[in-house]
Amino acid sequence: METVPAKHLLHRSRSTEWFGTDHTMNLYRGCCHGCLYCDSRSDCYRIEEFDTVRAKEDALRILRDDLARKVRPAFICTGSMSDPYNPFERELELTRHALELIDAYGCGTAIATKSDLIARDIDILTSIQAHSPVICKLTVTTADDALAAKIEPNAPSSSRRLAALKELSGAGLFAGVLLMPVLPFLEDSDEGVLAVVEGAAKAGARFIYPALGLTMRQGQREYFLDGLERAFPGQGLKERYLRQYGDRYQCASPRARALWKVFTEACRERGILYDMKAIIRAATLGYGDRQLTFFD
Repeated sequence: METVPAKHLLHRSRSTEWFGTDHTMNLYRGCCHGCLYCDSRSDCYRIEEFDTVRAKEDALRILRDDLARKVRPAFICTGSMSDPYNPFERELELTRHALELIDAYGCGTAIATKSDLIARDIDILTSIQAHSPVICKLTVTTADDALAAKIEPNAPSSSRRLAALKELSGAGLFAGVLLMPVLPFLEDSDEGVLAVVEGAAKAGARFIYPALGLTMRQGQREYFLDGLERAFPGQGLKERYLRQYGDRYQCASPRARALWKVFTEACRERGILYDMKAIIRAATLGYGDRQLTFFD
């Protein structure tokens, strides 16, 4: 395992609109899940050899010191840049020990991952939730394991992620699905989106937060379009994307409006939250005046 130096692990968020969190944390740099669409590959992030996972040097001591300096308990997001449950985490346990520190300092956490390994840490997450908000976000872009294997080749299957979601929900944790991105021309059918909603509902999801399209920018765009050619040869997807979107950053599905109607109706029927403010309110309910600070 290679390492990279770090001065701090906790970084103040500019806004609390994303799941109410006020700090971000990345224990690892890079990711080996190989997802074709990953925005973290973009040149603007300057992560060389993105597929090589590197741990932050002396991460746990740095995190402890960062936490000790906080005047108020933080609500910490992890997984926004690099998956905290990459395969090396099974042995290294950096994320697990970081959660123990978060628990000890009375902080909350919101975790985004494509790995079922998150279920290993149910004991610590439950302990954190006793005093602070916990949000477990499993990314599921398709319920079709065969399709997921082409666009997320090294990540655990969608069915494994939904099984982990069921474990988390069964333990009483606030857990749900990130339905993002929904790739145009591949995942943006009514049937595809409804299959994710149904799978999430069966797993006890409290929420599903969608992005009915994807983003493309320098560095990531090239990787994604070339990856489509390799994963779906002869289907002309690269040319179709270029005709539809050119060098645009926000690339909504051409079916976004119709999909939104189908998606929201399905969620309402099943009592699943999908509006960000409603998700934050539900996740932070019962934590006293801390709840109000997430909307500052």
